[in-house]
Amino acid sequence: MTQPTTISPLIAPWGRFSLYTFFIDAPEPAVVDTGISTTPTEGMIPELEKLGRRVEDVRWILLSHGHIDHLGGAHALWELTGRRAKVVIHEEDLRYLQSRRAHVDNYLGLRANYIDNPDAEAQQTQMASKAISGEMSADVVVRGGEKLDLGGGVTVTVHHVPGHSLGSVAYVVDGQNDAFVGDAVQVHGAANGFPGYEDPDAYRASLEHLRDEVRPARMYMGHPYRTSEGVAYPVELGAEDAMCAITESLEIEARVREAARRAIEHGLATDDSTYSPFRAVAEELGYTGDPTLEPSPFFTTLDGYRRLFGGK
Repeated sequence: MTQPTTISPLIAPWGRFSLYTFFIDAPEPAVVDTGISTTPTEGMIPELEKLGRRVEDVRWILLSHGHIDHLGGAHALWELTGRRAKVVIHEEDLRYLQSRRAHVDNYLGLRANYIDNPDAEAQQTQMASKAISGEMSADVVVRGGEKLDLGGGVTVTVHHVPGHSLGSVAYVVDGQNDAFVGDAVQVHGAANGFPGYEDPDAYRASLEHLRDEVRPARMYMGHPYRTSEGVAYPVELGAEDAMCAITESLEIEARVREAARRAIEHGLATDDSTYSPFRAVAEELGYTGDPTLEPSPFFTTLDGYRRLFGGK
């Protein structure tokens, strides 16, 4: 790479969240993550026009993982490129790109065990239909370790960083070490105020990999994740702030892990609390947010510890 590749954030609102997507201005331009179904037209097109670029120029669609707010706009963006862009996703999350129903099944298989909502299936089905622009397969299915050639000497290395989802990846621009980590670095969570990950051990190992192996010069996260004091990290983090976010994520994971372990070993009890059966964890951590608000990271994460520690 003869000169630095320009990275531009493309920010789009969605409900209580801000979605971060990014434009890599390479000879074969790439977009990292796509937001929901309306993001390409309402967010990307005007933002790219400000940069003097067109959505038709995009040749790569790099998906950090398979959750709705990151791949929902993939089909729409692919269509806007004249179906010329190559869509990339990890094999473990491919099903979420191929099927809206996979998102509904994910909810019913986990959070429906904790949230009493008889309309959950219908609501999740409607949400997936609205927020996901279309079902499709991927042009490039990755496992981690691949190098993607964006032309002109610009390459991107794929790092598998599971935990938040099984197929989470980080895309690292070689030579300048810019890392797009999606939701792999949760810190203290976003709007829900609680970090969300499906597999606690994988999440911790991925954070350690980012800290020890990737060591980003600049890091780009998928949302405005917050410190323990509730202050949102900026959309672009320099090396020092990136290391702070990763380190703080590890510290928070350790606190959640220990609280979950104690509660599970003591014995989980179902009661009328909104946090049931993890009320003791919420009390120990001082968590007072609403755990039922989607995407319900409180229950997603603690279900992972429940499986890890053999909770009944």
